[in-house]
Amino acid sequence: MREIRRSQENRVVAGVCGGLGEYFNIDPVIIRIIWLLLTFAAGGGILIYLICWVVIPSEY
Repeated sequence: MREIRRSQENRVVAGVCGGLGEYFNIDPVIIRIIWLLLTFAAGGGILIYLICWVVIPSEY
């Protein structure tokens, strides 16, 4: 069974977007654009990213 993990290879800040991209098998740039849109549109993107950073475990 697959697990969501923060990426060690495909990271810019904490590896959250890279890990989500690997889990959903899509380009992490798309995930980063979605985070950026959430941040500018609703202002919650940064808070959601920080929560994911704490909740999603890192790769080994």
